Amino acid sequence: MNHETGLLKRPTTRVQMSPPRSSLLLLPTLILLLLVSVSVDPIYAFSPILNNVKRSYITDRIIHPNQISHPLMKKQQKQNLPSRMTASFPLTTVPRPLEDGDGSNNDKGNIFQNAKRKFQERPGTYLLIPLIAAFVGWFTNYLAVQMIFYPIQFRGIPLYRRPEVPLGLLGWQGIVPCKTRTMSQALVNMVTKELLTVPEAFERLNPKMLAKYLAPQVPDLGNQVIQGVLSEQGRAVIGSFPMTLWSGVTHHLTGLVQFCNVRILTTVMKDLICNCQDIFSLENCVVNQMLLDRAKLGELFRKVGKVELDFLTNSGLWFGFLLGLIQMAVALVWENPWSLSIGGMIVGLATNWLALKWIFEPVNPTQIGPFIVQGMFLRRQKEVAAEFSKFFASNIVTSQQIWNSILTDPSTTPALAVILSNHVRRLLKIVSFGLFQGSPSEGTIQKVTLQTILHLPKYLSSGLHGYVDKTLGLEQTLRIKMEALSPAKFERVLHPIFEEDELTLILAGGALGFAAGLIQQGIETGAIKLSNPLPRIRKLLEGAWHSMSSLLRQLSSRKEPPFSETEEDLT
Repeated sequence: MNHETGLLKRPTTRVQMSPPRSSLLLLPTLILLLLVSVSVDPIYAFSPILNNVKRSYITDRIIHPNQISHPLMKKQQKQNLPSRMTASFPLTTVPRPLEDGDGSNNDKGNIFQNAKRKFQERPGTYLLIPLIAAFVGWFTNYLAVQMIFYPIQFRGIPLYRRPEVPLGLLGWQGIVPCKTRTMSQALVNMVTKELLTVPEAFERLNPKMLAKYLAPQVPDLGNQVIQGVLSEQGRAVIGSFPMTLWSGVTHHLTGLVQFCNVRILTTVMKDLICNCQDIFSLENCVVNQMLLDRAKLGELFRKVGKVELDFLTNSGLWFGFLLGLIQMAVALVWENPWSLSIGGMIVGLATNWLALKWIFEPVNPTQIGPFIVQGMFLRRQKEVAAEFSKFFASNIVTSQQIWNSILTDPSTTPALAVILSNHVRRLLKIVSFGLFQGSPSEGTIQKVTLQTILHLPKYLSSGLHGYVDKTLGLEQTLRIKMEALSPAKFERVLHPIFEEDELTLILAGGALGFAAGLIQQGIETGAIKLSNPLPRIRKLLEGAWHSMSSLLRQLSSRKEPPFSETEEDLT
């Protein structure tokens, strides 16, 4: 309760952003994908070397089951089941004993020889793997960035949608446009809690200066309001007077208001500043703007995080290329066409995940050997503070937006009406000078107050807005205080736009990577056949060459007409 005005304080809500979930789920997901992708016997599941051991020993020697100590093989012997390694040939020869070191070097040599042979047979196919992985990494990251901000409105078939969830049953809306309300509330909470409070800002304003800039506009505003008062209550008293007298009274009252307005306005401005938390809601001011134009919040995040968003897109190129080299090596030693699809999925998942981690982690500077490592967004704290404060002060919380919120916000206009009605009551007593029978009724006072609130926005001058913007100094204040934030608090400026649906972005990258790998797998296995473009290109070039040659021959064979001198020429 405000003891000065008797107004109730509105409770403020604090919105807490949910913690990131992708870090807890990504590692088990990758392990599960690896286990699913391995489709061979458990004895050889994790060792391509043992697979080659099986092949080489089957071709040049016989292995007796007793020489294998794996528990699965012993279980097969006890149950008199045929061994998977001996079922394809009879045990008719005596196995020769294994010597120490015999076979391991040959197996490694066979692996490298087979890989070398496969690469020499089809070098283009294998060299294409890291290039495609680089493109997949770049494209999935690029698409992830676009999915953060676009589309502004939901695109798709709105059969079923949950509130503030970008992914519908059939469609998608950008994460930031979809969660504008939640993110805007979190942004305001961060500003008011860590940077600047509303009373701290309003205390910088001088009531006399505000009255000085408002005073020239008051006569026109007062004339409009007084005409409304006289039209309903004054006419009942002086309805028989001619219109000329009516106009003279209005003109006289306007002059009286102009004489008193500076003193009255100064008192009004003092009351408004003292009760700024009741008449102005920074949260509603910001959130209503963002909801009216859902692209504005995305524009703020793009300006603040331009470097990080570009890094998120471009890092997919070289992250994907490095992972593609590993994928190529696996394809050379592991004869399983599904390695391309699984590898593409891992590339799509890993590039998005690595880029996001690189941007925001570690939060605090961490020394690793001779290097000091910190998230790249956190290393740009001064630059980000300058961009954020400039955009926030010049596009979101301006004098025009502040006054518009004070005069139009349904949650604060009742408090504003209570303050103004007290001053309107005193003003009407001054200007009525016996014209009204008794004091003006409460209905008249409320009508004048509401008309004043309704018409006041039209009479706010540019000089007033310039004074308020300059005096508040929001840009400089926000920049200085944001530069002084701890890394953990500063990280909350940009990270919410990623962590809200970080897992969705990572899984979307994995799905696109799997699709690209599946296409590559189809080309590798021959399921997808692409026509060779080289013959067509060669045919087009040959046709162009023949056309050019024939044109040159025609030009060279064309004969000039003989020159004849006539009498006119000689003259």
